[in-house]
Amino acid sequence: VRVDDGVYDGGEVSIFYDPMIAKLITWGETRDEAADLQVAALDRFELEGLGHNIDFVSAIMQHPRFRSGELTTGFIAEEYPEGFHGAPADEAVTRALAAIAGFMASAEADRARRVDGQLGDRLDPPAKWQVTIGDASHKVKLGRKHIKVDGEKVDIALEYTPGDRLVVAEIDGSELAVKVAKTRTGWRMTTRGAIHDVRVLPWHVAPLASHMIEKVPPDLSKYLICPMPGLLVALHVGEGDSVEAGQPLATVEAMKMENILRAEKTGVVKSVNAAQGDSLAVDAVILEME
Repeated sequence: VRVDDGVYDGGEVSIFYDPMIAKLITWGETRDEAADLQVAALDRFELEGLGHNIDFVSAIMQHPRFRSGELTTGFIAEEYPEGFHGAPADEAVTRALAAIAGFMASAEADRARRVDGQLGDRLDPPAKWQVTIGDASHKVKLGRKHIKVDGEKVDIALEYTPGDRLVVAEIDGSELAVKVAKTRTGWRMTTRGAIHDVRVLPWHVAPLASHMIEKVPPDLSKYLICPMPGLLVALHVGEGDSVEAGQPLATVEAMKMENILRAEKTGVVKSVNAAQGDSLAVDAVILEME
């Protein structure tokens, strides 16, 4: 495994040049072995503060078509016509994530019970958790020498100290590296080309979660949002203009390419928030539709 990079402390990653900040090279006896090494190495990458394509590259390394070598320049458009939303996690990875999340929850609870000045004797941390990954919930039970997920023992060995950002677990003789970030109700866990928002609750608390009102995300469909940092080289419409679905609205230059942003639906331009020549940040609002 080798990493070639061209960045350094204090270095600037500009919008005017190719955004490649590092190149990962792996070698194996076979194409599959080299790809497996890529996936394992990508799981250990820690890159904060910038948007990146680590998960996407990992997903490609796992893709059967890539592994077979049957590639064309249309690979991405053909395999990801709706965009990339994370690599699918198989049952083994999901069970491992549930076990890791339950272990981390117990470690965090144990630290909380060691705070000085508490009344009474120190209690043992909870050993039974409900771990929700996506739409599926799993029962996780921690014993002294084992972890069970949905009643089945998981052969896993790991270490975690509250505050760690990377957990490496040994499962069935192989390693799984998971980047972890604490959230209000659990962890954001990243591995194998996907980010998983994981909620962890004690068994006796979990049934109450169904009574909590979910926050409805705001409707952003009426905004034209810049998808990446870049230069607004053309604005094709103005305030009060009627537009049709698919009509070009703006052109943003980034990564040596001009990207045409089109209307997703028919409407009227309510206001314009940017001008030609502006340098735009990612998620900057270019214009708003009525």
